[in-house]
Amino acid sequence: MSTSPERRSGAEKHVVHWIGGAPVPTAGTAPRRGDIYDPATGRVAGQVDFAGIAEVDQAVAAASAAFGEWRNASVAKRTSVLFAFRELFNARKDELAALIVSEHGKVHSDALGELARGQEVVEYACGIPQLIKGSFTEQASTGIDVYSIRQPLGPVAIISPFNFPAMVPMWFFPIAIAAGNTVVLKPSEKDPSAANFLAELWREAGLPDGVFNVVHGDKVAVDRLLEHPDIKSVSFVGSTPIARYVYETGTRYGKRVQALGGAKNHMLVLPDADLDLSADAAVNAGFGAAGERCMAVSVLVAVDPIGDELVEKIKQRMATLKVGPGCNGDSEMGPLVTGQHRDKVASYVESGVADGAELTVDGRKHVITAEDANGEPTTDGFWLGPTLFDRVKPGMSVYNDEIFGPVLSVVRVSSYEEGLALINANPYGNGTAIFTNDGGAARRFQHEVEVGMVGINVPIPVPVAYYSFGGWKASLFGDTHAYGPDGVQFFTRGKAVTQRWLDPSHGGINLGFPTNS
Repeated sequence: MSTSPERRSGAEKHVVHWIGGAPVPTAGTAPRRGDIYDPATGRVAGQVDFAGIAEVDQAVAAASAAFGEWRNASVAKRTSVLFAFRELFNARKDELAALIVSEHGKVHSDALGELARGQEVVEYACGIPQLIKGSFTEQASTGIDVYSIRQPLGPVAIISPFNFPAMVPMWFFPIAIAAGNTVVLKPSEKDPSAANFLAELWREAGLPDGVFNVVHGDKVAVDRLLEHPDIKSVSFVGSTPIARYVYETGTRYGKRVQALGGAKNHMLVLPDADLDLSADAAVNAGFGAAGERCMAVSVLVAVDPIGDELVEKIKQRMATLKVGPGCNGDSEMGPLVTGQHRDKVASYVESGVADGAELTVDGRKHVITAEDANGEPTTDGFWLGPTLFDRVKPGMSVYNDEIFGPVLSVVRVSSYEEGLALINANPYGNGTAIFTNDGGAARRFQHEVEVGMVGINVPIPVPVAYYSFGGWKASLFGDTHAYGPDGVQFFTRGKAVTQRWLDPSHGGINLGFPTNS
C-alpha cells in the first residue's frame, strides 16, 4: 500500500518476524512490506515485513524442531512456564495496551479489557494438569486394564484478525502451548506489534525457543500455513467468507480446523424491559471499539410499543459520546482501523439512506476531538462517529451485511414471536441478547433462539474462559468452539490403551519424598 511522504511520521517502527525465539528480518534486499498506521492521525507509523513461503517454512521448521522437547516436558514444567507468562503479562499490560491503542485505535480502557479477557484463558490453561487427565478402568477384563490419555497434535497455526490483536490469539495459544503443542501465529498486518510483544514475554517466561513463532504477512503466508504438511491444526477468526475458505482449504489438506466467522448480532428488547438499562446496553455494545467486534450488537429489535421511547433514549446517550484518540483518557470511542475500512463503513450509511431506512443519528457529522503529534487539532484520522438507523427492514444492506463499524440498526416488531423468527432466519448465529424482566420469556428465548451465545440482560455474552466461545450457522466452521473445554479437545487427541501385565513388577527401596519433576 503506497502512502505519500507527507503522511509519514518522522520515526517509523519496523516489525519483523519472530522465529525460533528471536526476531528475524525478512530475507532479501527488497522484502515485501506493509504500512502500519496510527488510526487517530492517519499517518504511517511504521512498516511490517510480509512473509513469503520461505519465511513460513522457516517458522514451521522451528516449531517442528521444538515439538519433541516441549511435548516431553513434564506437565509441571509446562505449567510453571504458563504461570511465569501470566505474571509477566499482568505486570506489563499497560504497556501492551498502549501498543494496541497506537495501531488499532481503540481506547486504552477497551484495550485493557481485551487483555483481561485474554488473561482469563492463560489462567484457565494453568490448570492443564486437571484439564488433560484421562480415565482408567481397572479389570475391564480378567487381568486387563483400560485407560485413556490425551496427547498434543504437533505444530499448530493461529490466524488472527485486527480487532483484538492480543485477546483473539490468546483464545488459542495458551491452551495449545500448555497441552504440549508448538505454535505459529499469523496476526493481522494492520496491528502486528502485539504479537511480537507476546513472543518476548514467552521468551522471558522460559518457553523454549521455537515453541512460539510469529510470521507477519498476507494471503501468501495464510495459504502456506493452510497447505504446509507439518501444520496439524488451524485456528482462525475473521469474516465468514474467509472462514469458509480457511476451513475448506485446511481440511482439504488434512488438518483439524476451527474457523470462527462473521456475525449480525441481534438484541431483542421486550416491552417490560428496563429501557434505561436497555439503552445503555445498546450504546455500549453497539459502539464500543467503534463497533469492530464480532460480538457487537448491530441490530436492536424493539417490540413495540416501546420503539419510540427506546430510540429516543439511545439518541440522548449517543449525543454525549466522546470520540477521540484512544490514548486520550476521556475518549470513549476511537477511530476505525484503516481509512479503507472507514470508507467502507461510511458507504453503508449512504446505502441505508438509499434503501429507505431512517437515519436518526449521522456519525459522519459527529464532533471529533483529536490532536496531531504537535498538539494541533486534526481530523485526518480514520474517523466515523456513532450512527443510528431506525425502521430498518430485512433486505436492506445495513441489515443484511456485517458492517463491522459503529452503525446500529433498529428494527420494529409487534411481538416476541416476530422478533424470535427474525433472529432465527438470519444466516449468522454468533451472539444474541434479550432484555426483559420476565423470567419465563427469557427462559423461552434461550431455549428457542438458534444462536451459539445468548445473553439475558447482558448485551455481549462472551463466555468466561472455562466455557467455550463460538456461534452457530455461518458464524462457525468446524466442530469445536474456542478455548474452554472445546479448546482442550481441539488441541489434543485421544488415545485409548488396553494393557495386561503377566507378572507384577517390583521396585527397589527409595525412602525419598516423591516429587512430580
